[in-house]
Amino acid sequence: MTVYLGTFGQVELKREFDGSELNSVINTSDVNVSVKRFSFDFDHGQLLTGDQIEMISTDGSALDFISGYSDNAIKKFIHVDDLGGIRLYDSFAHAVNGGSANATALAAPASDIPIKVFVENATFRLLAQCNGFELNTERETVDTTTLSDEFRSRVNSLMSGSGRMSGFWEYTGDTANELPHYLLELSLRTKVGSQFKGRFYLKTNTYNPSGVPDRSDDQIWYEFTGVLTACAVQFTTSSVVEITADFITTGPIEIRMDVVPLNAVLQEDADYILLDQDAAAKLLLETDQ
Repeated sequence: MTVYLGTFGQVELKREFDGSELNSVINTSDVNVSVKRFSFDFDHGQLLTGDQIEMISTDGSALDFISGYSDNAIKKFIHVDDLGGIRLYDSFAHAVNGGSANATALAAPASDIPIKVFVENATFRLLAQCNGFELNTERETVDTTTLSDEFRSRVNSLMSGSGRMSGFWEYTGDTANELPHYLLELSLRTKVGSQFKGRFYLKTNTYNPSGVPDRSDDQIWYEFTGVLTACAVQFTTSSVVEITADFITTGPIEIRMDVVPLNAVLQEDADYILLDQDAAAKLLLETDQ
């Protein structure tokens, strides 16, 4: 009998809004061309560093505060500073690092631009320093017993889920993965919600206690959309700082299995065809198992 140890699981998160959008205006005075920084009116904490946002002008005018840009919509990663100032970047890593060196160049806008903004992340990122998770599913039942029945009768009803994840608190040092500090920030979002999409892995690739070669790269995980309901920090002198986050599910809970290698569509030079939402995202083929 094969026994799997809980040492090679992982959690991946994808940032999401709850469907809401932020509406505001970029005033000509909000753009600082020299430091590649701009701002608009939104509640502090609603947009977080690392978010990939889509910004659209609501009157159809060009987003001319971005240097050399003439379209009315753009999708970029953002870095949000302590004062609510925003810089735009082409990658998640650059957004987390911040600074003006890799930021998108800006230009003085000709006039005020009304905009709407919403998060458009399309990539799952590994939650760094995660040391455990728990997922509970519960099926409600409806009592259909009648007066003439000798035994109680029930039928299936709605399913719900809840759980908890924990990790060692980390703030800097990793620009490829999602830092646990993000959970603390996510729990404070009020206007646009604390929603996320998660993958909670029971088996990752290359972990294969069964010894069957064909099962080495198999992956098994739970996938669902959830909302953070609580986030706690445990701080004790001379001990590792740890966070725990409680959540409930808000839709279907699925068990997914990846038991065949992914097939990528390649260019003639054998390079990957990359998608616009992330430099690591690839276009995949749909194949029969």
